Amino acid sequence: MNAIIIARVSTEEQKEAGLSLPAQITRLKNYCESKNFTIIQSFSFDESAYTDERGQFDQILAFINMQKEKIALCCDKVDRLSRNMFDKRISYLYDKALKDEVELHFISDGQVINSGISAAEKFHFGISLGLAKYYSDAISDNVSRALEQKLRAGEWPAKAPYGYRNIRRENRKADIIVEEYEAQLVKLVYELYATGSYSMQLLCDKLKKEYRLNWSRGYIDYLLKQKFYCGIMRWNEKEYPHKYPPIITKTLFEQVQAIKMNFNKKPIKYAGKPYIYRGLIRCAECDLAITPEKHKGFVYYHCTQYNGKHNAPWLREEELTRQFEAVFKNLQMPPDIVEQIIATLNELEKEKQDFYDNHVSVLKKKQTQTRTMLDNLYLDKLKGRITESEYVRFHQSLKDELTTLTIKLEQIDEAHDNYTITAKLLVDLASRAHELFVSSEVEEKRQLIKLVLSNVRLKDEKMLYDAHKPFDVILKTADCQEWCAR
Repeated sequence: MNAIIIARVSTEEQKEAGLSLPAQITRLKNYCESKNFTIIQSFSFDESAYTDERGQFDQILAFINMQKEKIALCCDKVDRLSRNMFDKRISYLYDKALKDEVELHFISDGQVINSGISAAEKFHFGISLGLAKYYSDAISDNVSRALEQKLRAGEWPAKAPYGYRNIRRENRKADIIVEEYEAQLVKLVYELYATGSYSMQLLCDKLKKEYRLNWSRGYIDYLLKQKFYCGIMRWNEKEYPHKYPPIITKTLFEQVQAIKMNFNKKPIKYAGKPYIYRGLIRCAECDLAITPEKHKGFVYYHCTQYNGKHNAPWLREEELTRQFEAVFKNLQMPPDIVEQIIATLNELEKEKQDFYDNHVSVLKKKQTQTRTMLDNLYLDKLKGRITESEYVRFHQSLKDELTTLTIKLEQIDEAHDNYTITAKLLVDLASRAHELFVSSEVEEKRQLIKLVLSNVRLKDEKMLYDAHKPFDVILKTADCQEWCAR
């Protein structure tokens, strides 16, 4: 059989570790030789497998579509092909494999996808894609936590707002300072508006006439809502106190907000009753929210039909609960399949260990080199080879690099430790989902529904839904009764 081989890296660390392009190509060539495959094309490239824009991978698909005979596509691991389970290219290749038009070989993962695979092997492939995405998401989460730590330290990680300026200190560390002229203009805008005598348009006119600033009403409104000027920064809907000098007082900021609200608008509080499915279901006909109402001791769910009548039925909460219970019951897997999946995950863990060891080895080597450079720097200072200012500058730079390496090692350790644990917990959750749903309180039921299902909608009296991965694979397999190998 003819074959093509694909090698891919997306980071410098992967190039230096066991996933470098030459290392992947060597393993793939040896594999093809052992299978008596004839390599007709070899692809190797640097490209993220986590984004939708994948020009080089699209070229590979075009090459595959040009072949008139069945070929084998050989890749080192599933995550070398994609880290995004929602990538339509992977679904396309998977469908071609099931139609016996191509075979997918993942040599380090020990997986071959073709038209003869069993339901368990399909599930294994779905889990592998899910775990590949999880690995990327775990790294992303760790970066987010590092950013969170920076924010908690009072440091703004983006471009400074008007009135401030981004700078680099002598030690190359980023900082923000007050831009005095701009800061005075910001303070002036707040003070004028706080008098209650200036509208947005009057402020625009005054600033244009006296300071030659062609600001729009929208921009002034934007400035008047920035808590940054009174010492509070906002990031991803959260607020943190920052360490930079405030331009205005908090009292002045609140006074301006009160005037913007005309002193009359009061926050509206909604006291919602603890209906189980409130806000979780939409109408399949008009996409409006399904609303709960209580009549004669029973809770009914219905569409408001605000956009037009369509004979929407009223459904008892007990009937919805019965349908949800049926969904979660389908998540239960036969015990032998669970054991097989756990065994497969244990085998995958051994293979992932090699990548982990190589990656950690590279980072620890850099860490040791940095510590050595710090020691040598101190000796150079003692012997008078460098000045005090040079020592301070280089010392801070090396300390920052050492901190970055330490954070990277912690992130890799955490992602590595959670990899198989999370997968096993998902399998355990799927097997116990029905039991958990039946025995849980209202809020726990809602959390379980959000974890497993999405786009829940009501059509006539039947509940429709989509399922998050990998639960969609389990539900599909249960519906088709395909747990046994063909």
